[in-house]
Amino acid sequence: MSPDPRPQPAPAPDRDGAPAPGADQEAGRFRRADTARVEAFSDAVFAIAVTILVLGISDPAHSEGGLARALLEQWPAYLGYVASFGYIAVIWLNHHQAFARVRRVDRGLHAANLALLGVTAALAFPTGVVSDALQEDPTGRDARTAVALYALVAALMCCCWLALYGQLRRRPQLLERGVDPAYVRHGRLRSAIGVAAYAAAGVVGYAVTPVAGLAVFVVVPAFYFLTSEGFRHAAPASRPAGRD
Repeated sequence: MSPDPRPQPAPAPDRDGAPAPGADQEAGRFRRADTARVEAFSDAVFAIAVTILVLGISDPAHSEGGLARALLEQWPAYLGYVASFGYIAVIWLNHHQAFARVRRVDRGLHAANLALLGVTAALAFPTGVVSDALQEDPTGRDARTAVALYALVAALMCCCWLALYGQLRRRPQLLERGVDPAYVRHGRLRSAIGVAAYAAAGVVGYAVTPVAGLAVFVVVPAFYFLTSEGFRHAAPASRPAGRD
């Protein structure tokens, strides 16, 4: 029997409006995927990042009977651990809140998320630099430089959030149905505030006093914690069973 010469209908699009697998327009293109693997990989990176932070706290060198004083003298290491642990914990919380509203991940969102994870994993480096510099001289030139370095890395992290929310603004079809559009707008605004705050902390911490920069490093994560769902409540859309 000769093949049917009539043209065959194109594969029907899936429920998200994307062409079905095998469609010509999908050939050779990056395909969108759900968020399960992205969230699992991100959680692993966050877990490793907070674990690495504690390696900056060590048994201090001390003479006989001087352990208590040596432990107190390395207070910057404790401060750095608490501040950076809190920062990464808040990043994880905001990441969870964001991806609770995302149903598909495209190349741009992957790139923004990977950049965010890369900067998060690097946070242990400026944390250790700040800790060592403050132990040597809390107001010295090295402490000022260290605070500026931490502020730079933190500002870069906020830039990654800007890119992530920017991609969601450009591609709203990646979001779950029913997500309040204000959530993405608030996310971009919160990220911009973070960039400005950390930039100011770096300048003031270097030019005036490192203490001012350290204060910002404590306040900004608290701000992100309190506004993790936006400046007003923007509830995530319902998700399929088995996803939290």
